[in-house]
Amino acid sequence: MDEDVLTTLKLLIIGESGVGKSSLLLRFTDDTFDPEQTATIGVDFKVKTLAIDGNTAKLAIWDTAGQERFRTLTPSYYRGAQGVILVYDVTKRDTFTKLENWLNELETYTTRNEIVKMLVGNKIDKDDREVDRNEGLKFARKHSMLFIEASAKTKDGVQCAFEELVEKILQTPGLWESESQGPRVRLGEQEQGGGRACGGYCSIP
Repeated sequence: MDEDVLTTLKLLIIGESGVGKSSLLLRFTDDTFDPEQTATIGVDFKVKTLAIDGNTAKLAIWDTAGQERFRTLTPSYYRGAQGVILVYDVTKRDTFTKLENWLNELETYTTRNEIVKMLVGNKIDKDDREVDRNEGLKFARKHSMLFIEASAKTKDGVQCAFEELVEKILQTPGLWESESQGPRVRLGEQEQGGGRACGGYCSIP
């Protein structure tokens, strides 16, 4: 029922290879998890509709390869994106350290100044954590990002990450209104969404 869709949003998932970008996406779109998930070659693409506060948005989610050899694809998939999820692996500090590089790339190629950013610390189901939650939160606040820790394996935080991101985009009309035919919006003014599936994970800086 496309006539009920408020807008179509382009979202990106970026981060180092192996942090679980594809696993987060598949958990969100298909509710599946494959422990043997292979590395993404180039760009993968999924579409899912999501209802937020009485509005339905169609999400076009681009899952990007983390490997260096695919960087030539970069400008095209950043173009026109309204939201981005930056993923690191809480058990691998180097994936957290390299977030600065991904942010620099985002700044270089994004075509929208108000793009909404969500930082996700993935793999919290594992015991060998190297990055503390407060470090992630501090980094997110420094760069004006939303933040959540998640596990694609156990589902923790996954739905919430996408919902919070989309909610924030819909609260930023300049990001999407020009794309759709006239705003028919019923958005609550409250900045903190009612904590739907979030269980206290989410932080809005």
